[in-house]
Amino acid sequence: MQTNSHLSVLIHDLAKKYGGRAALTFQNFGDNKWKTISWNQFSLRVKQVSNALLNLGVKPQENIAVFSQNCVQYLYTDFGAYGVRAVSIPFYATNSEQQILYVLNDAQVRFLFVGEQEQYDKALRVFHLCPTLERIIVFDSSVNIDTHDNNALYFHDFIQLGEGLPRQSELEQLWRAASYDDICNILYTSGTTGESKGVVLTYGQYHAALEANDSCVCVGENDRVIDFLPFTHIFERGWAYLGLSEGAELIVNTYPQRIQQAMRETHPTCMSSVPRFWEKVYIAVKDRMDRAGAVQRRLFERALAVGRRYNVEYLARGKRPPVGLALEYRLYDRLVLSLVRRQIGLEHPNIFPTAGAAVSPEVEEFVHSIGICMIVGYGLTESLATVSCDRKGQPYTIGSVGRPIDSIQIKIGNNDEVLLKGPTITRGYYKRDNANAEAFDADGFFHTGDAGYLKDGELFLKERIKDLFKTSNGKYIAPQMVESTLLVDKFVDQVAIIADQRKFVSALIVPDFRLLEEYARDNHIPFASREELCANDRIHQMMEERIQTLQQALAHYEKVKRFTLLPKPFTMDSGELTNTLKLKRTVVYKNYKETIDKMYED
Repeated sequence: MQTNSHLSVLIHDLAKKYGGRAALTFQNFGDNKWKTISWNQFSLRVKQVSNALLNLGVKPQENIAVFSQNCVQYLYTDFGAYGVRAVSIPFYATNSEQQILYVLNDAQVRFLFVGEQEQYDKALRVFHLCPTLERIIVFDSSVNIDTHDNNALYFHDFIQLGEGLPRQSELEQLWRAASYDDICNILYTSGTTGESKGVVLTYGQYHAALEANDSCVCVGENDRVIDFLPFTHIFERGWAYLGLSEGAELIVNTYPQRIQQAMRETHPTCMSSVPRFWEKVYIAVKDRMDRAGAVQRRLFERALAVGRRYNVEYLARGKRPPVGLALEYRLYDRLVLSLVRRQIGLEHPNIFPTAGAAVSPEVEEFVHSIGICMIVGYGLTESLATVSCDRKGQPYTIGSVGRPIDSIQIKIGNNDEVLLKGPTITRGYYKRDNANAEAFDADGFFHTGDAGYLKDGELFLKERIKDLFKTSNGKYIAPQMVESTLLVDKFVDQVAIIADQRKFVSALIVPDFRLLEEYARDNHIPFASREELCANDRIHQMMEERIQTLQQALAHYEKVKRFTLLPKPFTMDSGELTNTLKLKRTVVYKNYKETIDKMYED
């Protein structure tokens, strides 16, 4: 049963309930060994952080900031800050110096917590440009603090300020004074265009979101929830807090590039992710089967077909599978599908919420077919994550983003825009009156910028309104839909669709170079560099044939007519990706203007 206390006391209430049970499993910085702490230990550490913050002079509703990848210290700091009614502002571990400088000054932060050497070095370089910044507190004890830096201290030294709980009586007064109207977080959106805005999230929003998700998301105290996305991302933050409120054990994954290894080592039952994770799983499994012998490949294809009939054609539609199909599925599940899940590290899968981008129907069907319950959903930072989602054990439609959660109102406005109202919706952007005036209509509904429609109680998304392209022939193109169609190919790593005010659709494609180079070697295609590989006519012809196959279901005006293979990926460092790995189209188009123009030469 959920414990939905005010976040200032949530961990302490859970400790009273679960005591010595495992709460957090984690790895220390630079260590491969997994460790576990109990709810009682978690609670004590949070109290120590709260006491230490009081000793540093942190006041109610003062802004602190955390600049780190996921780690156990991150959770101690956030919940410790909530205890003293402070506001926690998260940064992505990959944020640039310019990005953190802007936020530190906009929010007038005095205390900044950082993770590893990279974050500390960036923070130190901007320190003298931040008039309010007083202290940098470093999570990783192996970080080399500059010998001339008298303002930094290690987290273990910071914790000593709270050992013995010297300010506990004052802390308990703050718990009693805690209000659901207080600001809990300010999440600065990375944004695909323009300057970032701070989304204000209150404790009341979290309370309403945890209550609404509890009624439709089946995670409980027997689950082991691993985090994959950064805690800075509202999807992961909200999902992690939901898991904690349900008494689930949280597996803190510090290094996202090791997530599949971490899953095989820790055997989680739940994980939130973006579609690209499952696209890569789909590509890897299909590639492995393509390389298998004929008998093994036929066995897998039969198992997948049976899994699809059982999970998608029957259960997804709320129908009971025939006895013969159920027996056949049980057989193939034991012989084949369970082995596929085990290779991913999911021996006992429960649910796997997925959002953040369009999910390819092909990938969604595949994940369900192998016996993994993908919960497709939709949300925004401004809605404190979930707006709608599938329900385990209830009918769902491939291609929808589920049913609206309790308490949220959805209205379809002009241009089919999805408008939202309810207790989980932000009160507005931090110190941005003009932006707030534009974000809400006269009835208090928030403009999402996403076009969609409701059908039989489910929400379907069409496209980002601002991203909708219009060709010079007057046809409208949804680039994200075309991109998701191409991304299921194993040779495609990244795609940027071009169509706006152009006479046809083209694409910039970053290949998966590991597989493409392997293909070139197997087919005796010589190359001395990635540039040479991308320019090779035989490679281009092979990719063109695959792209044409993938596009069969698209209208003729939506299909990619020309494409260019790029020898280097889109990156955050180049400004082409946001921190949530979304394309900044204007930057991509500017950086590759000559390449794009060349594709439209007659």
